[in-house]
Amino acid sequence: MTRTLADWLEYIERIHPKTIDMGLERIAEVAGRLRLKRPAKKVITVGGTNGKGSTVAFLEAMARAAGRKVGAYTSPHLLTYNERIRIDGADVGDTDLIAAFEAIEAARVEAARGEVALTYFEYGTLAALWLFERAGLDLAILEVGLGGRLDATNLVDADVAIITTVDLDHQDYLGDEREAIGAEKVGIARMGKALVLGDDDPPSSVLGHAYRIGASTWRISNDFFFEVLPVELDGNGRPLPRRWRWREVGFRLDLPMPRLVAPVQLRNAAVAIAALRALGRTVTRQAIIEGIASADVRGRLQRVDRDGVEVVVDVGHNPQAARALAAWLAANPVPGAVHAVYAALSDKDVAGVVDAIASQVGHWHLAGLPGPRGGSAQALVERLRDTHAAAGARHATVEEALRQAHAQAAPGDRVLVFGSFHTAAAALEWLGHD
Repeated sequence: MTRTLADWLEYIERIHPKTIDMGLERIAEVAGRLRLKRPAKKVITVGGTNGKGSTVAFLEAMARAAGRKVGAYTSPHLLTYNERIRIDGADVGDTDLIAAFEAIEAARVEAARGEVALTYFEYGTLAALWLFERAGLDLAILEVGLGGRLDATNLVDADVAIITTVDLDHQDYLGDEREAIGAEKVGIARMGKALVLGDDDPPSSVLGHAYRIGASTWRISNDFFFEVLPVELDGNGRPLPRRWRWREVGFRLDLPMPRLVAPVQLRNAAVAIAALRALGRTVTRQAIIEGIASADVRGRLQRVDRDGVEVVVDVGHNPQAARALAAWLAANPVPGAVHAVYAALSDKDVAGVVDAIASQVGHWHLAGLPGPRGGSAQALVERLRDTHAAAGARHATVEEALRQAHAQAAPGDRVLVFGSFHTAAAALEWLGHD
């Protein structure tokens, strides 16, 4: 039967009984049937609690500015599934995705033990690897979906592994402490290969594993550094655009500020530069400058003016991300009030998120999310009991909450929409912003 892409996505979403089922046995078996080889000449795998998508964007932009043919695999998507797989800067088309899914399905059914029940994420990962191998890539960038050690992307041996940050998230799968979470995330490192760490103080489980396997660590604030430079004035005494510096022993770069505006993006950019340097130091200064200036990704403090009201959309969904978001709000105040539209998945630390950002929010609008990991606004209120947000207005959907928040906001106010990729996607669709 001929399937459209929508048909395929509906199919792969229900073929496995679990939404998340970590492990490499199933995907390795089907990959063997597909006879998959290396997806590119070089591979960088990006793991971590936050900042993965932005780090991938910086890597992709810099490598492409250097003339490399690059493939990038990220998740989840915001508006269309095609966003997950990019080749040479363009989202993969429906026809190519369908061809990949057809090849995977044939291999899955013919597997040695009978049909292998792949998860939605495993289908997508195999599709990316299958398409990358056929594209003749110089570099493949793979974003870890969950954890690292047992994530489907860990099927591939990375030439450089990145761990952006280690903090609490997905505790049901990764553990309740940074040490346990770090032990899972560092599983993407390989013997004798570079491991780039974006935490100033990484868990000992990460450093210990790197030492045991002989991985070459590049630690931020230890092996490489970044800093914002003092304001400079032009000949008329007017301030020039701010710049920042990346440096290691014997090498430094003075760079333009990224298009991605959150302060944490300098750390993500610094980590991406270190990874490319660790890969072989063949990317020129000019390519790094161009890539840092041009890298962009949707749903990261994405700002849209709507009838004189600034609407800010962010995918932040855990306490660490909320702290970074609160810092940006504090550093970039508006004359009026901040109206927050918040919707989160049922397995998230919603109280921790609200506590981290509550001081920057004047009015709360709580919304429900669809799907197996979603829930109603009332269920969200119950989980937020005794927090500042619990008394907020309740709405069935993000769209309804955003519409009401925007209607209540006056010129000079800000509407902040955050809490998950699903929340950000609903907001961008309502805004009609692509």
